Amino acid sequence: MNKRPCVLTLSILIATLLLVLSGTSWAQGTASATPKLVLQITVDQFRGDLPTRYLDRLGKGGFRYLLEQGTYYTNAHYRHANTETAVGHATLFTGADPARHGLVGNNWIDPSTGELVYNTEDDRHHLIGKTPKPHRGVSPRNLLASTIGDELVVANAGRSRVFSVSVKDRGAIIPGGHAGKAFWYSKSSGKFVTSTYYYDEYPEWVQKWNEAKPADQYRGKAWELLHDRSTYLAGKMDDRAYEANLPPLGRTFPHQYGDNKYLYLILSLTPVGDELTLDFAKTLIENEKVGQGDYTDFMAVSFSSTDYIGHMFGPSSLESEDNVLRLDRVLAELFEFVDKKVGLSNTLIVLSADHGAPEAPEYMSSLGLESGRFDFTYFREQGPLNEVLKERFGRDDLIATHSHPYLYLNLAAIAEAKLDIKEVEHFIAEEVMKIPGIAFAQTRSDLLDGRITDSPLQIQIRRNFHPTRSGNIHMIQEQYWFLHSTDEAQKMGLEGIAAIHGSPWVYDTYVPIFFAGNGVPAQRISRRVSPADIAPTIANYLNIKFPSGSIGNPLEEVLPKRR
Repeated sequence: MNKRPCVLTLSILIATLLLVLSGTSWAQGTASATPKLVLQITVDQFRGDLPTRYLDRLGKGGFRYLLEQGTYYTNAHYRHANTETAVGHATLFTGADPARHGLVGNNWIDPSTGELVYNTEDDRHHLIGKTPKPHRGVSPRNLLASTIGDELVVANAGRSRVFSVSVKDRGAIIPGGHAGKAFWYSKSSGKFVTSTYYYDEYPEWVQKWNEAKPADQYRGKAWELLHDRSTYLAGKMDDRAYEANLPPLGRTFPHQYGDNKYLYLILSLTPVGDELTLDFAKTLIENEKVGQGDYTDFMAVSFSSTDYIGHMFGPSSLESEDNVLRLDRVLAELFEFVDKKVGLSNTLIVLSADHGAPEAPEYMSSLGLESGRFDFTYFREQGPLNEVLKERFGRDDLIATHSHPYLYLNLAAIAEAKLDIKEVEHFIAEEVMKIPGIAFAQTRSDLLDGRITDSPLQIQIRRNFHPTRSGNIHMIQEQYWFLHSTDEAQKMGLEGIAAIHGSPWVYDTYVPIFFAGNGVPAQRISRRVSPADIAPTIANYLNIKFPSGSIGNPLEEVLPKRR
């Protein structure tokens, strides 16, 4: 009889302790509660060393916020071979390699038609208000995997919303996924546009932003240095013969924007592109009340100026240095705005890049390293291969085109000549590797037959391979060599483009990864990770399903302890 009260007292004590411990655990987890907003930022062509390269001149609230209050992965590398914009953006938001998400390059050849396909091309959906034209419509249909934003929408029956903004169409459409709304900058009108895939007509707030013509405020002005030239590491590197010399920008500061019909194009190639993207993104957040509902919203912002400036002047240029300092201010303003509207404590911020950046070949040569350049049309014209193909097979029309990183063969000519395609592929690959500046060439037939080694380079190529989109031969240039096939530079009149990415070498695969806000701890992680790990990390963070093609692993250091 006397023992009963003691048992009850002990039970009450245990229950009280459990409540206290439970309360303590909950209190520790409140900072990591489900965020109101996931803000995923992509900085185009932002190599992994750039966030800290100019650390002494970074302001408050931008990169310093990420570096000092977030989780910073200092050893992140893409695992695929073709480090181009569309490829990297797709991997960031799907957690998949190109072999699974399907975007093997910015362009590829459709084997059924023989025509070049742009990564977001879709003739079914033209720009709103524009007459439909072949190869001018866009949508995310070429993306063969779901994105993290898609999965968030699926997880709560469409109550979450996904928005995406960039200067580049591919920088907005791919991160926006299949279920989001994407807007991008028109280089011909200075407006932000979208396609009929997303809307039948522009929302009223978009019309008002466009009618205000924010880009016009830059007419007749110039890109000036933020600080005194003597404070820049590259202060004496402002006029190099291999830099782009696009009128009226020129090669040296101040870079004039001009006041002609090409103004909007010129602005997109300077830090103004990021400033306009920021302004539009803030307007979107304000009018759509992003992150202010009952369910987690997702917003992707891709800043493109770093890429254009890196191409024109190189990453180790005065222009690139000044742009990074300006980007730091753009990020600080964005974070401050999000803090006011949503609260950084309610926002999970992710920042990374779609690829890294090479130095200009001439710059590396000046330091004593072997380097060189291939002309954009070098392999399109098949000059170095015509004679040997004629001698070996009796024809010099066996190569259809070069669309980086692939050589596509003329299948009709091969069939007409009754040649064995595997034999032709192997012969061309062997001849290509005899050309100075080419490190390796991998054939499609060897990839399909599994005849590859476990060398890092061949594994990277395999991860980039899609059986109906990849070309017959994947070419890899030697380190620090310039090799590409893009028409963009020629269309824009860039005669002296400094540097171009797209290789599997570390300078192109190396990017930063930051997570911040919403209780993410301040820490610096040096173990090797991949941008493919970002989407599954966000999925785990939100307790939702991984994107359909995801092969990445959640980054445990970021995940809330309450999980």
